[in-house]
Amino acid sequence: MKTLVVDSTGQLQVKEIPVPKYNSKQALVKMISCGICGTDSTLIKFGFKGFPKEKYPLMLGHEGVGRVVEVGSEVTSFKVGDVVLLPFNDPDEELYGSLGSAWGAFSEYGVVNDKAAYPEGEVPEVAYAQQIVPEDIDPVDAAMLVTLREVFSNIKYFGVGENDNIVVFGSGPVAVTFIKLMSLMGIKSIIGIARSEAKKNLLLENGATIALNSKECDVTQEIRKLYPDGVKYVLDAVGSTDIMNHAMELIADRGEILCYGVPRNNQMQLDWSKAPYNWKINFQQMPSKLEEAEAYDQILEWIRAGKLNLKDFISDYFKFENIVEAFEKYNNHQIPKKAIITY
Repeated sequence: MKTLVVDSTGQLQVKEIPVPKYNSKQALVKMISCGICGTDSTLIKFGFKGFPKEKYPLMLGHEGVGRVVEVGSEVTSFKVGDVVLLPFNDPDEELYGSLGSAWGAFSEYGVVNDKAAYPEGEVPEVAYAQQIVPEDIDPVDAAMLVTLREVFSNIKYFGVGENDNIVVFGSGPVAVTFIKLMSLMGIKSIIGIARSEAKKNLLLENGATIALNSKECDVTQEIRKLYPDGVKYVLDAVGSTDIMNHAMELIADRGEILCYGVPRNNQMQLDWSKAPYNWKINFQQMPSKLEEAEAYDQILEWIRAGKLNLKDFISDYFKFENIVEAFEKYNNHQIPKKAIITY
């Protein structure tokens, strides 16, 4: 099969490798689509925690959807023909030598685990979120379900409530998803911060009660007019030291800075001279797969009720043979929403 690999110099190339092996508790999946995520870009720039340069080269991709083509002898939850979320490819020294894996879903094949086949206490965590895509969901666009489930589970984890106020920095797919889902949850005060009028309008279209263009106004001044004592939450959906430091002067006493974006480096220089005396930072960079799985039914319910449309979050589709070009456009900020790779 073909797979996308990043090497120790940050160069991308499509390589030919063997189709993965699978055991009696797993199923082999032929990929249908996979979304490009900021995590992939961070890995290309050597900034993702847990992946030092000595682990490279790496197979990339973690927002995959595929169709089951073979099943292990103990598998009962999946059958041939099922469309499933989150097929991955693990490192395999025998098959792949020193080629490592950052989940490896930008491949023509992947593997899913059947959690029902494992004894209690031995279920791989990812198995909880390797779920079937219902037949009424477009299998290509279903890659967007990964982001939707992750974000919804994280809103619940962060504990943002209906009557709370929150400022969201960012206007990419993750920030837009946070705003849209918080709006559907009935959170009444969502202030979006973008860096252009077009992005500001995008945040308003997706449920922000107020949106500000940081290039056209003093964000701190505008928010303090609305909330003189500060806001309860500031969400960094980008992963930026500048945003984290800016958040310090926006939060109320005992307010909380939520970081869901993945920082480009594993350290930050924070200045809390403008923060209140009491405040918290909450990093969430690796969502719980069990919580992600538990978010699935609500996402599907909103889609079926017409409150979510997967295509609203997607701007570009690329064939797998054009994946390097897709990443060039993504890294040059030429893709306004989610980009999906198709097979």
